[in-house]
Amino acid sequence: MLLVLEQQVSLASARAAFDRLVAAVGVLTPAAVLALDDAELRAIGFSRQKAGYARDLARAVLSGSLDLDALAGLPDDDVRAALTSLRGIGPWTADVYLTMALRRPDAFPHGDLALLVSVQRVKRLDARPTPLKLVELAEPWRPHRATAARILWHAYLSDRARP
Repeated sequence: MLLVLEQQVSLASARAAFDRLVAAVGVLTPAAVLALDDAELRAIGFSRQKAGYARDLARAVLSGSLDLDALAGLPDDDVRAALTSLRGIGPWTADVYLTMALRRPDAFPHGDLALLVSVQRVKRLDARPTPLKLVELAEPWRPHRATAARILWHAYLSDRARP
């Protein structure tokens, strides 16, 4: 649910909304998310669109059409396919899930804005790389691109924390 909230917003905004969600439901379960009405989700910080995505995700998990436990045993491409089959779950969300939730060593969310900004600074590039250029730049880091992503995210957050 946090990854849905993190799409196209700051980490702080997403975390605040997630914390309000947990405060509203107590234990975060698919049934608890589905029990919230539109007004409650909006008050928590969900846009109308993200509320729909969250409900779709909750329904898929509740029905068993998305088995989160089974994803751990699937190859990366199959995890991506399973996740992106859901409305509102795109390549960025799937790759971040592979990186952070499943701890896949070579997952690399090459479309992540923080990674693009961080690589520009770390590599002293004149311009921010495109996601496709980032794939090329990250090729030497295989099979440990997830470690590189974590280091780059840390660098990005450290830069932003400086006055």
